[in-house]
Amino acid sequence: MPVQFSIDSKLFLNEAIDDETRNHNERIMALQAEAGDMWENTAAQIRQARLDGGGPFPLEAAEPTAENIDIKNRDGRSIGLRIFKPKSSAVRGTYLHIHGGGWALGSHDGQDERLQEIADNCALNCVSVDYRLAPENPYPAGPNDCETAAMWLLEGGHQLNTQVLAIGGESAGAHLSVLTMLRLRDALGSCPFHGANLTAGVYDLGQSPSAKNWGTRKLILNTRDMQMFAAGYLQNGENMRDPDVSPFFADLHSMPPALFSVGTKDLLLDDSLLMASRWHAENGNAELHVAPGGCHVFQSFRHLRIAKESNARIDAFLNTLGQGST
Repeated sequence: MPVQFSIDSKLFLNEAIDDETRNHNERIMALQAEAGDMWENTAAQIRQARLDGGGPFPLEAAEPTAENIDIKNRDGRSIGLRIFKPKSSAVRGTYLHIHGGGWALGSHDGQDERLQEIADNCALNCVSVDYRLAPENPYPAGPNDCETAAMWLLEGGHQLNTQVLAIGGESAGAHLSVLTMLRLRDALGSCPFHGANLTAGVYDLGQSPSAKNWGTRKLILNTRDMQMFAAGYLQNGENMRDPDVSPFFADLHSMPPALFSVGTKDLLLDDSLLMASRWHAENGNAELHVAPGGCHVFQSFRHLRIAKESNARIDAFLNTLGQGST
């Protein structure tokens, strides 16, 4: 039976936002205004500042049981993978995680607490990909590395259980997850993933209406930030409507069940609303979770009620995969 898909207009009303979320957003904007223009720094300097605790997202503690390995990409270069395994349950599959950060920031070891939580709650190995970052390594370096990691899993890499195979990520990581699914579907004749967890993704690099019209207000991201990230990622005049650049323009046939999660105060709101609608129209298997007042990747602020609810919903979705229902 197809998944029911609907968008509740009441979720977008200001009165739907609770005080905790509203106050959190105001604090984030105040902190970012105080921090100044990050684009006065190089990408390497921004990365280091975030490692030092200067970014908008809280740092997560390192998971001591995680395992780091290296595999080779198509050019013979190493790709780092960080593997998290369930601590107290039998493994039923693997979740390929692709981190966010505008294709330029972030790392495979920046979300250890959450990935170990998913491993334990969903009985899945979690494999996080240390793909090459822009602007030093522009398109197609990042997508190529993610595709390589996915193929490595399918070919039995590290003898990880892939009876259930999921993929997902946040922001640019959701974008790269969709590209990986599309590439493997076209190469193999069918998509090998059983489900996709797509959080606050960017699917139109030419900017969806909400991103283009957001303006200068800095709540994690603003319009200029997205333009700068895209400019660093695409350096060779790529067509913004190429499906391998902006998957919103791809043929979405034969895609697996997907959960799209986004907040109403995310400048990439339209990316999720429009992509989820297209996905569901083609496949009948998209779920959409919209959190009133949620900022970009609000799930990272794990103390928030809306973050707890969204992360629990993500875990529940991943737990349905391989059970014959979504």
